[in-house]
Amino acid sequence: MSLGTLDRTPPPFFRQGFSAVSKLAVFSALSVFLMVADVRLKITAPLRSTLATVMYPLQWLVVQPLHAVQVVGQYVTTLHASQTALQAAQQQLLAQSAQANQVASLLHENDRLRTLLEVRARAGLEALAADVLYDAADPFSRKVVISRGHLHGVQAGMAVIDAAGVLGQVTRVYPMVSEVHLLTDRDQAIPVLNLRTGARYLAYGRSGSGQSSMELRFTPNSADLKVGDALVTSGVDGVYPPGLAVGQVRMVDQRSNSAFANIVVDPVANTQGALQVLVLTRLGEALPPSPLLTPSATGQSTPPRSVP
Repeated sequence: MSLGTLDRTPPPFFRQGFSAVSKLAVFSALSVFLMVADVRLKITAPLRSTLATVMYPLQWLVVQPLHAVQVVGQYVTTLHASQTALQAAQQQLLAQSAQANQVASLLHENDRLRTLLEVRARAGLEALAADVLYDAADPFSRKVVISRGHLHGVQAGMAVIDAAGVLGQVTRVYPMVSEVHLLTDRDQAIPVLNLRTGARYLAYGRSGSGQSSMELRFTPNSADLKVGDALVTSGVDGVYPPGLAVGQVRMVDQRSNSAFANIVVDPVANTQGALQVLVLTRLGEALPPSPLLTPSATGQSTPPRSVP
């Protein structure tokens, strides 16, 4: 058989149909048509709704593990926060219990403070507001100049306080201004009373040593003083009204080589930068004469006493 007599056409089983380029062109045109038809005619909206309805149970099943993990995480977080809050509440309860055990001492101190406030009310204190103009130019003393003087009713010896406590005492008065020596000045002394024990002491300034503080001189080593004790004016000098806050004990040094302890007191008033002060225009009540002052001390003769 010659080669020219063979049929060169492929059998029906191996026929390929349309070419790949033709298919690409047809399907691309169909895709563009469907997109334009969907935008203009909304023909796929019902189909989307149907597919969403059919797929919702499957989506719900897929999301449930994630929800379960979130719930467990929230439970663990909430449990940890609850345990932390419980521990904080227990610690606060213990602290409040410790404070409740001090109720008796606090009530006693409150009664003493009420008594001091009643004494101040009976004294009828009157105050005059003043501004601190500047510090006096004296390197050997601690004093300031205030904006009130003799024309405003200020007199030498009046006490000066700020919002915290006693600041000092008026020592020199001019017509429009006055000089106030601070408590920390080395030439100043003020009688004080320990609120905790009721004992009286005498506080001296110690600014000469380069420190803005005070000290309780001639205090025996056996004195009942503790760090943190609050000191107020005792009023025994007739100059400072009683009950005004003075300072707080910072150091108690019982020296073995001396009979007196070294007691350092920090003033509660702002002795470094006070701007506004009050001048107590009414001095402390005058003290009655001491019964220990006998007529012989005044130069008068004393009548003879009969001895039984």
